[in-house]
Amino acid sequence: MKVLAIESSGLTASVAVVEETRTVAEYTVDYKKTHSQTLLPMIDEVVRMTDLDLAEIDAIAVSGGPGSFTGLRIGSATAKGLGLALDKPLIHVPTVDGLAYQVYGCGDIICPIMDARRNQVYTGIYTFSARAGKKEGIREVDPVFQVLRMQMAIAVEDLIRRLNNYNRPVVFLGDGVPVYREMLSAGLKVPYSFAPSYMNRQRAAVVGALGIRYYKAGKYETAMEHQPEYLRQSQAERERAQREKTAKLVIRELKAEDAAAAAEIEYQSFPDPWSQNGILDTVSNPSTVCLLAEKAGKAVGYLFAYRAGDEAEIARIAVAGEQKRQGVGKSLMRTLEEIGKKKQIRRLLLDVRESNREARAFYEKMAFQEDGIRRGFYQDPPEDAVLMSREL
Repeated sequence: MKVLAIESSGLTASVAVVEETRTVAEYTVDYKKTHSQTLLPMIDEVVRMTDLDLAEIDAIAVSGGPGSFTGLRIGSATAKGLGLALDKPLIHVPTVDGLAYQVYGCGDIICPIMDARRNQVYTGIYTFSARAGKKEGIREVDPVFQVLRMQMAIAVEDLIRRLNNYNRPVVFLGDGVPVYREMLSAGLKVPYSFAPSYMNRQRAAVVGALGIRYYKAGKYETAMEHQPEYLRQSQAERERAQREKTAKLVIRELKAEDAAAAAEIEYQSFPDPWSQNGILDTVSNPSTVCLLAEKAGKAVGYLFAYRAGDEAEIARIAVAGEQKRQGVGKSLMRTLEEIGKKKQIRRLLLDVRESNREARAFYEKMAFQEDGIRRGFYQDPPEDAVLMSREL
């Protein structure tokens, strides 16, 4: 089996071609250049130096995180692009798994640490146990890679406490070592050591070797399915979430250009979601009231209602999962009431799945009353509808 391996989760950029019994080629650079500058030229050089036809590889192994958000995106995008072009499967190798696998055969606790800033590290806890067998009369030891604690983001103080509880020697490696070496030395009560320079950073050859093992265990995916694993939000995402949390809620008319955002919430909210085209048809209908709820420019909810004479039937109301119980649904309803009064709508109608207790409780708080049951109204899945209404 032949695997192209890509590692770009940290400052180190690394590319390798790996077979089951040897590393054909490896190109590693730990220098102040961006992966967007180095990764593709490194792949080209490895391919050129080994006369490799990329169509001959069986899979692409990629370090899938955690790590640098930008680095992971570049590595994953490169692997996905090659996988799609070559029609090859991808092997997602967790970054800290790959780091730990470098200390092959070590029976001590292996603890790779990557600096996640704010006194936190990305880490996992590993070891190798010896499984003995016999081969041609000679006793052969086959080390078994054991994941004692899966990769995680954790405060350094908490990691030290966990390692002390194992009461076993620990080997550290990774770019978090120089950052937190003094904290580790001050807090550890067990023997510890630090891996030497040739094995203390990420290497694509190791990603490829471990990737072959994972592939044989059935742990692979299509290029389309692959996504990096960040473990936590990037700083930009955290800042955006904070802005959204404190931003003012705006209710406005939902327009055609908002259909894609509404469709995304629709698919998250209903077992029988409307398509984007269906939403566009609703928006273009002159008898509808279409409302969008926004926070910091992001769609967080919507409402569709059909007018007929002095009545309006609410066909759809939904709120994005992270914005539920934040008053979004209530604000959409209040805005519909205001519009209804201006348009001389006397009565609001709706139907709701009988099993949807949360929605029924919400409508009751908004002064809706149950009028009856419509048997077998819903089809996907089959269910009765509770009919509700309220006077304006």
